[in-house]
Amino acid sequence: MSQDARVVFVPAELIAERIFIMRGQKVILDSDLAALYEVPTKQFNQAVKRNLAKFPADFMFALTPAE
Repeated sequence: MSQDARVVFVPAELIAERIFIMRGQKVILDSDLAALYEVPTKQFNQAVKRNLAKFPADFMFALTPAE
């Protein structure tokens, strides 16, 4: 592990309270995932976009304004 890497354990309850049901799927908002990883949401989304091949096709979707 590099010098900058660190392991942080997040209680399951903290993750569970950030899971919502949208369109019949369990989802966690990008802002909540970014907070768990302790990075800005914009940085989190950029990292995902740079690594799209690593994620299944149904990994993410954009919410509508009504949602």
